[in-house]
Amino acid sequence: MERRFRVIDTGIRDGRRQIAFDQAMIDARKADAIPDTIRFLRFPPTALVGRHQALSREIRVDYCRANGVAIARRITGGGAIYFDEGQLGWELVFNRATLGIASLGELARVICEAAATGLRNLGIDARYRPRNDIEVDGRKLSGTGGFFDDDTLFYQGTVLVDLDATRMTAALNVAEAKLAKRALDSAAQRVVTLRELLGTTPSIDAVKRALVEGFSERLGIVAVDGAITGVEERLAATYHDEEIGTEGFVFRIDEPAGREDTQSSTIDGPGGSVAAYVRLEGAPPGRIRDVLITGDFFVTPPRTIFDLESTLRGVAAPDAGPAVERYFATANVGLLSLAPAVFRAAVERAIAAGR
Repeated sequence: MERRFRVIDTGIRDGRRQIAFDQAMIDARKADAIPDTIRFLRFPPTALVGRHQALSREIRVDYCRANGVAIARRITGGGAIYFDEGQLGWELVFNRATLGIASLGELARVICEAAATGLRNLGIDARYRPRNDIEVDGRKLSGTGGFFDDDTLFYQGTVLVDLDATRMTAALNVAEAKLAKRALDSAAQRVVTLRELLGTTPSIDAVKRALVEGFSERLGIVAVDGAITGVEERLAATYHDEEIGTEGFVFRIDEPAGREDTQSSTIDGPGGSVAAYVRLEGAPPGRIRDVLITGDFFVTPPRTIFDLESTLRGVAAPDAGPAVERYFATANVGLLSLAPAVFRAAVERAIAAGR
């Protein structure tokens, strides 16, 4: 049976509207209102924070506001990125059954290898680097990530065609620990652009063609140019106005400020990072009154972390670690970059920080 994918391009749009269109595609695909789809997109200068990240920990908000850099929150996990017209975003939205692969980790590998195959057609040695990057000689050319929403997979990535590295480093807070892991002095050393690799800047259309060729070859699909639907545009406008485009959505996750009763811990690992903020109540050892879990990681479904936080409220402090383990053992959850033990350790260390 032929696997046909519609190919669309939403062009350069406000960052929050592009993210709202992501959610519109997911819901439209779940309702069978659109076919399996490859989408291309671009942004004006925008700092994008991951779904679960504490915003001010990752983004230099004052700089962005003073220098015309928009701020948006993705519906996918992962780390903060700077995005402008010099980069190309790509996305795949399709039914779980289309490729016959159920594991998020395996799908990430297959999709990244397909994208890398396409980019090699431009004359560079692009390679997949587990768990979700595409690199050339150890430098990142494309970061990726995604999740399942019921039986619909949403997976996205970027290609650094060109980059204003000065503006990127000014807009983002890149942790020194993250740079130290790779013996780098700055975030700009970690990434590479097609312009640097090729000595010239390829056209956006050339990059799009290369990616479609890679997806077609490695995923065994037939890519067909298509049109954006009215359903998608209407849903995107609604999601933008009611949630994704609002300050409440963008700033809803941040580090608790000015609370002496909040205990915290951060764990950085090769697959990302987790920070836990805990407030206890009652006589020692106490119970969890509130808990906030943030960081650079990918989980599916999207509500995983919010449900974990809800599960932990009211749990006795000594039982918090086992409760985290039980949650991941019994919930239908997929983790792409970190193991449940990392989340347990972050919560337990936050509790211990107050002792």
